[in-house]
Amino acid sequence: MRVKVKSKKGRKKRVTRYSLLATAFILFTIHCSLFTSAYALDVTRQVLKNGLTLLVVERHNVPVVRVSVGINAGNLHEPGDKAGLASLVAGLLTEGTATRTAQQISEEIDFVGGSVGASGGGDFVSANLSVLKKDLDLGFGLLSDIILNPSFPENEIIKQKERIKGGLRSMEDDPGYISSREFKKAVFGDHPYGRLLTGTVETIDSITRDDLVDFHLRYYVPENSVMAVVGDVTNEEVEQLIQKYLSDWRPGGPSAAAPQKINITKERKTVTIDKGLTQANIILGHAGVSRDDSDYYALSVMNYILGGGGFSSRLMQNIRDDKGLVYDIHSYFASDKYGGSFQVELQTKNESANTAIAEVLKEINQIRSSPVTKDELSDAQSFLTGSFPMRIETGARIAGFLVAVEYYGLGSDYIDNYPEYINSVTREEVLRVAKKYLDPGNYVLVVVADQQKAQLRDQYK
Repeated sequence: MRVKVKSKKGRKKRVTRYSLLATAFILFTIHCSLFTSAYALDVTRQVLKNGLTLLVVERHNVPVVRVSVGINAGNLHEPGDKAGLASLVAGLLTEGTATRTAQQISEEIDFVGGSVGASGGGDFVSANLSVLKKDLDLGFGLLSDIILNPSFPENEIIKQKERIKGGLRSMEDDPGYISSREFKKAVFGDHPYGRLLTGTVETIDSITRDDLVDFHLRYYVPENSVMAVVGDVTNEEVEQLIQKYLSDWRPGGPSAAAPQKINITKERKTVTIDKGLTQANIILGHAGVSRDDSDYYALSVMNYILGGGGFSSRLMQNIRDDKGLVYDIHSYFASDKYGGSFQVELQTKNESANTAIAEVLKEINQIRSSPVTKDELSDAQSFLTGSFPMRIETGARIAGFLVAVEYYGLGSDYIDNYPEYINSVTREEVLRVAKKYLDPGNYVLVVVADQQKAQLRDQYK
């Protein structure tokens, strides 16, 4: 990384380069500070009579409106033998309603240059709308129709199932997909977090139209939902649209049972998959924390230093820059409503798999044994707070962000408080959470590789 230049010409080039980098950094800092003030959100929140939580942000600078509806109808609520049910329901919302065919839905929204759709998730599903202000009435009509009145046509069910199964079969050749699937299964067992959102070929085949109808009837209810509306619209206009198009959205029956508890046992597990690869795909990790855990922010800072900070992270500097073992390596905490995971992902030559694993464990032990430096802490805090406004730089991102904040119970003042959450983290806290949440003795290790060439050592088996 260091370049020694002896000639005057070389020194001039280096000074110019550093000056440009310094200027770029200053501009980025100013850019982020401007974002912070410009994107202070004035959110109007209310819970309607039917139980729907409504969040509205008025932004009249551009004649566009974005709507995101988060519905607590993810795969947490599907039975194991029907895995993929929640995702299939969400995927079929735009494939026909009681009054429109899939083609009509597509043509109506395309005609005005908008978009409407839905997708499944582990914790909740999202239905989204984007239209110009002048077409908001049409857009709301379409969005409400797909949420309230999906018809689940048999022919569309068959087509959607075949698409999913085809995708699953093709992914069997992707070592990254295989390692991720096996890691989730090993960490979470039979809990929904341990399953694929899409289900498997076998579980998809077992899902009937009645299953889809029953799941929609039970979980697609207003008290289970959050709607965020962002753009060139007033709160009063949104209320009128809801009254016009969602007045028939009635509260459901008895509340759904809470998802099963995650059963985590502390033990070392190794999963090896033999593939004729030149690169070993490796994941090392274990259970993590839920999104509302009070240590989440200290963990964010700690993980940035360990492996989440790109080229500035310890894992990258050691295993890529110093050892030359990988092209990319990163770590992260995936935190959901009821739990989460920590994992380090990397790809390396089969023959260097043992060395790379040893170095990962070395770095985990190191960050657990002594405080990080002041510069590491400062750099992590600067990046995490400076990049935060980019999460809410567009109407669509704001809408999705607000739904997530509401769903995870982060608080209406979350945006204002986030910088303080990060900046208040100390070196001592980073060390504390590293010791508490990183476990170099009990971990799941998944290695998809040419096992004969990798020759995993006994300590990793």
